[in-house]
Amino acid sequence: MGKSVKVKGEAEKVPVPQTREAVVEAISLIGHLQRERTVIEAEMNERLAAIKEEYEKKAGPMAEEIRELHRGVQVWCEANRAALTEGGRIKTCALASGEISWRLRPPRVAVKAVDFVIDLLESKGLARLVRLKKEINKEAILADPDAIAGVKGLSITQGEDFVIKPFESELESVM
Repeated sequence: MGKSVKVKGEAEKVPVPQTREAVVEAISLIGHLQRERTVIEAEMNERLAAIKEEYEKKAGPMAEEIRELHRGVQVWCEANRAALTEGGRIKTCALASGEISWRLRPPRVAVKAVDFVIDLLESKGLARLVRLKKEINKEAILADPDAIAGVKGLSITQGEDFVIKPFESELESVM
């Protein structure tokens, strides 16, 4: 005889409606609480916007001054680059109040009119510069699920969500 397995689980610690009327009332309360939460969120966003605007006004003049100082320092450093970089031997120079440095950004490719450029590369025998991307066509699999029967690593799954959508009405705007 096999050992019996006991499965223990904690009971739900939430109020469970016992009647249809109680469920209707609970959904109504969910809708009410969601609307209250939306009002609180809107109030928070208004206050945050006001605070952000206040501090942006305070910081605005400093940002412009920083840009001007940065540009001035850059002009001087460019004029004295050879001395600061020891003839290009170093890229960073430590000064009493901070460092200045020159850094090359990584190269990047900018493409405009992608289809035209692809056609042009292929016509010039440069197809090796065009990437062909292979990927699983999930839409085709969903349209023909029998085709993947027995294919390891592929399966079709479907979950279920429980949704509560309280009824609500919007006020008409008066213009």
